[in-house]
Amino acid sequence: MNDAAIPELSGLRRAALVVGTLGVVASLAGAWLDPAQFFRSYLVAFLYCAGLSIGCLAVLMVSHLTGGGWGVAIRRPLEAGAGVLPLVALLFVPLLFGLPSLYTWTQAATMAADEVVRSKQAYLNVPFFLVRAVVYFAAWLVMAFFLARWSRAQDRTGDPRYADLMRKLSGGGLVLLGFTATFASFDWVMSLDPKWFSTIFGLLFLGGQGLGAMAFAIAVAYLLSSRAEYARALKPTILNDLGNLMLAFVMIWAYLAFSQLLIIWAGNLPDEIPWYLRRISGGWNVIAIGLAVFYFAVPFLVLLSRGNKRRHRRLAAIATGILIVRAFDLFFLVAPEFSPERITAHWLDVATLAGAGGLWLTMFVRQLGTLPPLAPNDPDLAGALARKH
Repeated sequence: MNDAAIPELSGLRRAALVVGTLGVVASLAGAWLDPAQFFRSYLVAFLYCAGLSIGCLAVLMVSHLTGGGWGVAIRRPLEAGAGVLPLVALLFVPLLFGLPSLYTWTQAATMAADEVVRSKQAYLNVPFFLVRAVVYFAAWLVMAFFLARWSRAQDRTGDPRYADLMRKLSGGGLVLLGFTATFASFDWVMSLDPKWFSTIFGLLFLGGQGLGAMAFAIAVAYLLSSRAEYARALKPTILNDLGNLMLAFVMIWAYLAFSQLLIIWAGNLPDEIPWYLRRISGGWNVIAIGLAVFYFAVPFLVLLSRGNKRRHRRLAAIATGILIVRAFDLFFLVAPEFSPERITAHWLDVATLAGAGGLWLTMFVRQLGTLPPLAPNDPDLAGALARKH
């Protein structure tokens, strides 16, 4: 199969390539005009794309461990999303040139002036930061590579041992991914304020990545549902399962976000509470309220309805909304560190997201086009197709 044979994918790929190209050109112009702002905006764009691929890898491994028809329905979008990790690794490279603009702990003056930051120097230093990044990407790329390799071998041969191999890799792989993604969130986001620390932050970040991946897979499944052979697996009961999983991720994210707020607010420690104070003043509270409403309350209430979860168009609309709000969630985590006095937005915020996101989506469609819409030898395929409703 290739994307040219699927009109929905062909149109999506062309649009993504055009948007990505325009975004890259605009981003390059912005990098020349305002390098500091470029790196700040680009960090959000990178985190968005990286989160989709890492989240797809995580949900894919969960599906291999648990089995079930829901995994059959979105296995190919998840595999394609994880398959974009090589591009994500390349997208990380520009950030290396902006470390002094993004992270104050890279500056000797900051280390010398602040005892708290200086006490973390063994961890917060550029060489170790780079080594950790290499370890993260190596772990993710290796896991994605073998899952893709064994999946294609399973397609060709139908040998049941490949399903067993993927399940075994997924068991240990989820633990490894949990550790690496947690420390990546510490390095890339939490260390923007080197004095701040939250033990929940890694789990919160993982929850957001899982939610974004589920929403993305459901939205792509809606595009593919125009193909008769794929639509056979998208029974209302399976859509209901997918909706329940997305609801679970919404609840996990909200629970962790509230728990982090409650613990830090109750502790009222001088090194921790300023992180939240920056996000409830200067207009940033508007985004905070928006996230509470559109990233939790609205999806939660809508997904409680069984009817909404069993109708693919409605479920895809909810998923698309979550993907949009996900960008604001990441913007809320990053931008207040650079403009704590008042809420600010820059055209580079849109340009970098369009550039990186367009390239990511182009490669995703290319990956997806090389795969049959359903894994023909998936052990759960027969059961998914046999469902009546």
